[in-house]
Amino acid sequence: MFLTYLRRELRQRRKQTWLVALGLGLAIALVITVTSVTAGIGKAQDEVLASVYGVGTDITVTNAPQMPDGEGGGGPQQFEFEQGADNGSGGATFAQDRLEVARGSSTMDASAVDDVAAIDGVASVAGSLSLSSTSFSGEVPDMSSMPEPGERPEGGADGSGGQPGGGSFSIDSIDVEGIDLANDAVGPLTSATLDDGRALDESDSGANVALVDSAYATSNEIAVDGTVTLGGTDFTVVGIVSSTSSSATTAANVYIPLDTAQTLADQAGQVSTLYVQADSADVITAVQAAIETALPDATVATAADLASSVSGSLSSASDLAGTLGTWLAVVVLVAAFALAILFTLSGVGRRIREFGTLKALGWRSRRVVGQVMGESVAQGLLGGVVGLVLGLGAVLAINLIAPELSASLTASGGAGGGAPGAPEGGMGGGGMGGGMVGPMGQAASAIAVTLQAPVTGTAVLAAVALAVLGGLVAGGLGGWRAARLRPAEALRSVA
Repeated sequence: MFLTYLRRELRQRRKQTWLVALGLGLAIALVITVTSVTAGIGKAQDEVLASVYGVGTDITVTNAPQMPDGEGGGGPQQFEFEQGADNGSGGATFAQDRLEVARGSSTMDASAVDDVAAIDGVASVAGSLSLSSTSFSGEVPDMSSMPEPGERPEGGADGSGGQPGGGSFSIDSIDVEGIDLANDAVGPLTSATLDDGRALDESDSGANVALVDSAYATSNEIAVDGTVTLGGTDFTVVGIVSSTSSSATTAANVYIPLDTAQTLADQAGQVSTLYVQADSADVITAVQAAIETALPDATVATAADLASSVSGSLSSASDLAGTLGTWLAVVVLVAAFALAILFTLSGVGRRIREFGTLKALGWRSRRVVGQVMGESVAQGLLGGVVGLVLGLGAVLAINLIAPELSASLTASGGAGGGAPGAPEGGMGGGGMGGGMVGPMGQAASAIAVTLQAPVTGTAVLAAVALAVLGGLVAGGLGGWRAARLRPAEALRSVA
């Protein structure tokens, strides 16, 4: 009886049924789309951070970034050379290789690794040393052919003959990361996969062996068993690695054993970054507080803190999905609920005679309420189906279009910020494609991330629940109005 009456009423009121279902469906579709895009943006941010900090890293610990001292105290870096062999034209050639702490970074005592490892809730901790290998070479102009004061230079106006010999200089910078081979559970290499050769292991401690990022290896034609020169020392390449993210490079160009890096850079017993993995997400805040207490001069940043440093169109999309999108979904959902309620109350108003007759025939108020609520819930479920179809279609369209978002790591101070005034590219940021000095003083580039919006079971269940809720609210109010009707008054009102 209930289902028969329900089917008949919905069929007789097709226009109202489809209007209510379409209103709820649009709201549900928007909720699904916003939820999926937000999840996709969060995944993209995690992808960017993992490419720099490593998978599983919950907390990073650094010292406040510092600019190189220079001879002038905080001035630009300076190179001092001894004159090389004469080039036959009176000019002198110069060359120097230097391996030093990366520009914008600072170091801390490696004993901090043990201090952090002793804190309750820490599952694993590893230290690394971020270095920059800079090679400078060039030729000083031949000053012997310079004209005497008052003399006109020989040769024509084209500049040939009698002109000072031209000089040229080149600077090459390589980002180097010294890796703790004993603690490989966290750190930059956990977000890298081995493409060729072998990985570094504890037996490589103290050896001049290296892993090379695949992008850097390709651009510089470096292969396994080849060599790469760091600070004037040749390293044998034992493996080629690439980022687990298809849209990002790894955190550095070259990876070498930590003790080797400390020795060559004259940084014995020093590290620049601690990578910390907590026992669980529930203890991250407590572990962060404990590290700040144990290392009061250090900057302690969680993954959530680091995520705030992601800028570019990815950040803009995140803000849009997190604020405007959410509020828009809420407003549309409220409007859809209001539409369903108004149509249900209007329908009840037009059925006064019908409900009066049913109550005169013996229908109790709860049966009338149940009938109205059943119709509204059916309309809500239909709206849920419409919303799922529209929402999944919108998500599929987004994934097919695959919009590309740019992401970079800002060089602001604070949690993991780079040094103020650190240059983009050149000496400080040449490592990852000429980017900027990013969090923890590491070089970071602009990364192109493809947005993929996943649809989770939770989002689908939430959409269906919202559709049913809309039906229940509308049906409850409509049923309450119908239940208040008295048979005699209802029949009299239409006599």
